[in-house]
Amino acid sequence: MTSKTQSDSEILVDGPTDGVLTLTLNRPQVKNAFSNTLLELLRTLFRDAAHNDDVRCVMLTGGPEVFAAGSDISQLQTRPMYGGDADARFANWDEMERFPKPVVAAVNGYALGGGCELAMLADIIVAGDTAKFGLPELRLGLFPGLGGTQRFIRQVGKSVAMKVILAAEFIDAAEAHRLGLAAEVVPAAETIARATALATKIAAMPPLAARVAKETILQAYETHLGAGLAYERKSNLSLYPSADKAEGVAAFLEKRKPNWQGK
Repeated sequence: MTSKTQSDSEILVDGPTDGVLTLTLNRPQVKNAFSNTLLELLRTLFRDAAHNDDVRCVMLTGGPEVFAAGSDISQLQTRPMYGGDADARFANWDEMERFPKPVVAAVNGYALGGGCELAMLADIIVAGDTAKFGLPELRLGLFPGLGGTQRFIRQVGKSVAMKVILAAEFIDAAEAHRLGLAAEVVPAAETIARATALATKIAAMPPLAARVAKETILQAYETHLGAGLAYERKSNLSLYPSADKAEGVAAFLEKRKPNWQGK
Protein backbone atom coordinates (compact mmCIF):
# COMPACT_ATOMS: atom_id res chain seq x y z
CA MET A 1 0.00 0.00 0.00
CA THR A 2 1.71 3.15 -1.17
CA SER A 3 1.27 6.82 -0.43
CA LYS A 4 0.26 8.47 -3.71
CA THR A 5 0.11 6.34 -6.81
CA GLN A 6 1.13 7.60 -10.23
CA SER A 7 -1.16 10.34 -11.52
CA ASP A 8 -2.32 8.28 -14.51
CA SER A 9 -3.83 5.55 -12.34
CA GLU A 10 -7.61 5.22 -12.38
CA ILE A 11 -7.53 5.42 -8.57
CA LEU A 12 -5.16 7.58 -6.55
CA VAL A 13 -4.04 6.13 -3.22
CA ASP A 14 -2.95 8.22 -0.27
CA GLY A 15 -1.85 6.79 3.05
CA PRO A 16 -2.63 5.18 5.31
CA THR A 17 -2.16 8.32 7.40
CA ASP A 18 -3.33 8.23 11.02
CA GLY A 19 -5.10 4.98 10.13
CA VAL A 20 -6.97 6.45 7.15
CA LEU A 21 -6.50 5.19 3.60
CA THR A 22 -7.77 7.71 1.03
CA LEU A 23 -8.91 6.39 -2.35
CA THR A 24 -9.71 8.94 -5.06
CA LEU A 25 -11.45 7.88 -8.28
CA ASN A 26 -9.39 9.35 -11.10
CA ARG A 27 -11.12 9.31 -14.50
CA PRO A 28 -11.95 13.02 -14.74
CA GLN A 29 -12.33 12.91 -18.53
CA VAL A 30 -15.50 10.80 -18.10
CA LYS A 31 -16.62 12.17 -14.71
CA ASN A 32 -15.14 9.12 -12.94
CA ALA A 33 -17.41 6.69 -14.80
CA PHE A 34 -16.59 3.11 -13.87
CA SER A 35 -14.47 1.12 -16.28
CA ASN A 36 -14.01 -2.60 -15.74
CA THR A 37 -10.38 -1.95 -14.81
CA LEU A 38 -11.34 0.72 -12.26
CA LEU A 39 -13.68 -1.66 -10.44
CA GLU A 40 -11.04 -4.40 -10.49
CA LEU A 41 -8.46 -2.02 -9.03
CA LEU A 42 -10.91 -0.71 -6.42
CA ARG A 43 -11.72 -4.28 -5.34
CA THR A 44 -7.98 -5.04 -5.04
CA LEU A 45 -7.37 -1.94 -2.94
CA PHE A 46 -10.25 -2.81 -0.61
CA ARG A 47 -8.96 -6.37 -0.33
CA ASP A 48 -5.47 -5.17 0.56
CA ALA A 49 -6.87 -2.67 3.06
CA ALA A 50 -8.91 -5.38 4.78
CA HIS A 51 -5.69 -7.24 5.59
CA ASN A 52 -3.56 -4.20 6.44
CA ASP A 53 -3.61 -3.48 10.19
CA ASP A 54 -2.38 0.06 9.50
CA VAL A 55 -5.69 0.80 7.75
CA ARG A 56 -8.50 1.39 10.21
CA CYS A 57 -10.85 3.41 8.01
CA VAL A 58 -11.16 4.15 4.28
CA MET A 59 -12.11 7.56 2.89
CA LEU A 60 -13.48 7.25 -0.64
CA THR A 61 -13.91 10.26 -2.92
CA GLY A 62 -14.05 11.31 -6.53
CA GLY A 63 -12.28 14.58 -5.82
CA PRO A 64 -13.56 18.15 -5.56
CA GLU A 65 -15.74 18.22 -8.70
CA VAL A 66 -17.60 14.93 -9.11
CA PHE A 67 -17.96 11.63 -7.26
CA ALA A 68 -18.86 9.27 -10.10
CA ALA A 69 -21.25 9.45 -13.04
CA GLY A 70 -21.95 5.70 -13.04
CA SER A 71 -20.83 3.02 -15.47
CA ASP A 72 -18.80 3.75 -18.57
CA ILE A 73 -21.58 3.60 -21.18
CA SER A 74 -19.10 2.82 -23.96
CA GLN A 75 -18.36 -0.52 -22.27
CA LEU A 76 -22.06 -1.26 -21.76
CA GLN A 77 -22.48 -1.88 -25.50
CA THR A 78 -20.29 -4.98 -25.38
CA ARG A 79 -20.79 -6.20 -21.80
CA PRO A 80 -22.27 -9.73 -21.72
CA MET A 81 -25.27 -10.66 -19.60
CA TYR A 82 -23.40 -13.57 -18.03
CA GLY A 83 -19.80 -14.70 -17.70
CA GLY A 84 -16.66 -12.72 -18.41
CA ASP A 85 -16.85 -9.04 -17.53
CA ALA A 86 -20.39 -9.38 -16.15
CA ASP A 87 -19.42 -11.99 -13.56
CA ALA A 88 -16.20 -10.15 -12.71
CA ARG A 89 -18.13 -6.92 -12.16
CA PHE A 90 -20.55 -8.53 -9.72
CA ALA A 91 -17.71 -10.38 -7.94
CA ASN A 92 -15.81 -7.11 -7.51
CA TRP A 93 -18.90 -5.41 -6.13
CA ASP A 94 -19.75 -8.24 -3.75
CA GLU A 95 -16.25 -8.21 -2.26
CA MET A 96 -16.34 -4.47 -1.68
CA GLU A 97 -19.75 -4.83 -0.03
CA ARG A 98 -18.20 -7.28 2.46
CA PHE A 99 -15.34 -4.92 3.39
CA PRO A 100 -15.20 -5.19 7.21
CA LYS A 101 -13.75 -1.80 8.16
CA PRO A 102 -15.55 1.56 8.25
CA VAL A 103 -15.81 3.54 5.00
CA VAL A 104 -16.56 7.26 4.72
CA ALA A 105 -17.54 8.67 1.30
CA ALA A 106 -16.94 12.31 0.40
CA VAL A 107 -19.42 13.17 -2.36
CA ASN A 108 -19.13 16.31 -4.45
CA GLY A 109 -21.06 16.89 -7.66
CA TYR A 110 -22.79 13.97 -9.31
CA ALA A 111 -23.17 10.52 -7.72
CA LEU A 112 -25.26 8.83 -10.39
CA GLY A 113 -26.12 5.23 -11.22
CA GLY A 114 -23.25 3.05 -10.09
CA GLY A 115 -21.71 6.13 -8.48
CA CYS A 116 -24.75 6.46 -6.20
CA GLU A 117 -24.64 2.71 -5.54
CA LEU A 118 -20.94 2.94 -4.64
CA ALA A 119 -21.61 5.83 -2.26
CA MET A 120 -24.28 3.70 -0.59
CA LEU A 121 -21.69 0.96 0.03
CA ALA A 122 -19.96 3.45 2.32
CA ASP A 123 -21.01 3.52 5.95
CA ILE A 124 -21.18 7.31 6.13
CA ILE A 125 -21.74 9.83 3.33
CA VAL A 126 -20.51 13.40 3.73
CA ALA A 127 -22.08 15.41 0.91
CA GLY A 128 -20.93 18.72 -0.47
CA ASP A 129 -23.72 21.22 -0.97
CA THR A 130 -23.40 20.77 -4.75
CA ALA A 131 -23.92 17.00 -4.61
CA LYS A 132 -26.69 15.36 -6.61
CA PHE A 133 -27.71 11.72 -6.24
CA GLY A 134 -29.60 9.72 -8.84
CA LEU A 135 -30.25 6.32 -10.39
CA PRO A 136 -31.14 7.18 -14.01
CA GLU A 137 -30.57 3.76 -15.60
CA LEU A 138 -34.16 3.63 -16.92
CA ARG A 139 -33.07 6.12 -19.57
CA LEU A 140 -30.91 3.30 -20.98
CA GLY A 141 -33.68 0.70 -20.89
CA LEU A 142 -32.31 -0.77 -17.66
CA PHE A 143 -32.66 -0.18 -13.93
CA PRO A 144 -30.08 -0.05 -11.09
CA GLY A 145 -28.40 -3.45 -10.90
CA LEU A 146 -25.67 -3.05 -8.29
CA GLY A 147 -27.93 -2.86 -5.27
CA GLY A 148 -29.68 0.41 -6.10
CA THR A 149 -33.25 -0.89 -5.94
CA GLN A 150 -32.61 -2.58 -2.60
CA ARG A 151 -30.38 -0.12 -0.74
CA PHE A 152 -31.97 3.11 -1.93
CA ILE A 153 -35.46 2.20 -0.73
CA ARG A 154 -34.02 1.29 2.68
CA GLN A 155 -32.39 4.71 2.86
CA VAL A 156 -35.12 7.01 1.52
CA GLY A 157 -38.37 5.03 1.54
CA LYS A 158 -40.62 3.65 -1.19
CA SER A 159 -42.10 6.81 -2.67
CA VAL A 160 -38.81 8.68 -3.12
CA ALA A 161 -37.06 5.55 -4.40
CA MET A 162 -39.79 5.04 -7.00
CA LYS A 163 -39.54 8.68 -8.09
CA VAL A 164 -35.77 8.65 -8.39
CA ILE A 165 -35.64 5.31 -10.24
CA LEU A 166 -38.82 5.42 -12.38
CA ALA A 167 -38.68 9.12 -13.32
CA ALA A 168 -34.85 9.27 -13.32
CA GLU A 169 -34.98 12.42 -11.17
CA PHE A 170 -32.09 13.52 -9.00
CA ILE A 171 -32.13 14.58 -5.36
CA ASP A 172 -29.85 17.30 -4.09
CA ALA A 173 -27.62 17.28 -1.04
CA ALA A 174 -30.16 18.94 1.25
CA GLU A 175 -32.84 16.37 0.42
CA ALA A 176 -30.32 13.52 0.71
CA HIS A 177 -29.52 14.73 4.22
CA ARG A 178 -33.18 15.15 5.16
CA LEU A 179 -33.91 11.59 4.00
CA GLY A 180 -30.93 10.10 5.83
CA LEU A 181 -28.94 9.18 2.74
CA ALA A 182 -26.19 11.62 3.68
CA ALA A 183 -25.01 12.03 7.27
CA GLU A 184 -23.90 15.63 6.76
CA VAL A 185 -23.92 18.42 4.19
CA VAL A 186 -21.01 20.85 4.12
CA PRO A 187 -19.79 23.49 1.65
CA ALA A 188 -18.33 21.70 -1.37
CA ALA A 189 -14.86 23.11 -0.72
CA GLU A 190 -14.88 21.44 2.72
CA THR A 191 -16.27 18.00 1.82
CA ILE A 192 -13.01 16.09 1.54
CA ALA A 193 -11.51 17.76 4.63
CA ARG A 194 -14.61 17.00 6.72
CA ALA A 195 -14.78 13.39 5.51
CA THR A 196 -11.07 12.97 6.26
CA ALA A 197 -11.52 14.41 9.76
CA LEU A 198 -14.44 12.08 10.42
CA ALA A 199 -12.49 9.07 9.08
CA THR A 200 -9.52 10.04 11.28
CA LYS A 201 -11.78 10.19 14.34
CA ILE A 202 -13.14 6.72 13.51
CA ALA A 203 -9.61 5.38 12.90
CA ALA A 204 -8.65 6.49 16.42
CA MET A 205 -11.32 4.22 17.91
CA PRO A 206 -10.58 0.60 18.90
CA PRO A 207 -10.46 -1.21 15.53
CA LEU A 208 -11.89 -4.51 16.72
CA ALA A 209 -14.92 -2.86 18.33
CA ALA A 210 -15.41 -0.65 15.26
CA ARG A 211 -15.48 -3.67 12.94
CA VAL A 212 -17.90 -5.60 15.16
CA ALA A 213 -20.11 -2.53 15.57
CA LYS A 214 -20.27 -2.03 11.78
CA GLU A 215 -21.16 -5.69 11.24
CA THR A 216 -23.85 -5.53 13.93
CA ILE A 217 -25.41 -2.32 12.61
CA LEU A 218 -25.61 -3.75 9.09
CA GLN A 219 -27.27 -6.86 10.49
CA ALA A 220 -30.35 -4.71 11.10
CA TYR A 221 -30.97 -4.79 7.33
CA GLU A 222 -30.98 -8.59 7.29
CA THR A 223 -33.26 -9.61 10.14
CA HIS A 224 -36.22 -8.71 12.35
CA LEU A 225 -35.82 -6.72 15.57
CA GLY A 226 -35.77 -9.66 17.99
CA ALA A 227 -33.08 -11.52 16.07
CA GLY A 228 -31.15 -8.27 15.64
CA LEU A 229 -31.17 -7.60 19.36
CA ALA A 230 -29.94 -11.13 20.05
CA TYR A 231 -27.16 -10.64 17.49
CA GLU A 232 -26.25 -7.32 19.11
CA ARG A 233 -26.00 -8.87 22.57
CA LYS A 234 -23.87 -11.76 21.37
CA SER A 235 -21.56 -9.47 19.39
CA ASN A 236 -21.16 -7.04 22.28
CA LEU A 237 -20.35 -9.81 24.74
CA SER A 238 -17.74 -11.18 22.33
CA LEU A 239 -15.70 -8.03 22.96
CA TYR A 240 -15.55 -8.45 26.72
CA PRO A 241 -12.48 -10.77 26.72
CA SER A 242 -10.63 -8.58 24.19
CA ALA A 243 -7.38 -6.81 24.93
CA ASP A 244 -8.88 -3.59 23.60
CA LYS A 245 -11.77 -3.71 26.06
CA ALA A 246 -9.32 -4.20 28.95
CA GLU A 247 -7.15 -1.37 27.61
CA GLY A 248 -10.13 0.96 27.12
CA VAL A 249 -11.36 0.48 30.70
CA ALA A 250 -7.84 0.83 32.13
CA ALA A 251 -7.11 3.96 30.12
CA PHE A 252 -10.39 5.55 31.22
CA LEU A 253 -9.71 4.84 34.89
CA GLU A 254 -6.08 5.98 34.60
CA LYS A 255 -7.08 9.10 32.65
CA ARG A 256 -4.72 8.41 29.74
CA LYS A 257 -4.93 7.85 26.02
CA PRO A 258 -5.60 4.18 25.16
CA ASN A 259 -3.20 2.14 23.06
CA TRP A 260 -5.41 -0.03 20.86
CA GLN A 261 -4.11 -3.34 19.56
CA GLY A 262 -7.08 -4.50 17.54
CA LYS A 263 -7.22 -7.71 19.58
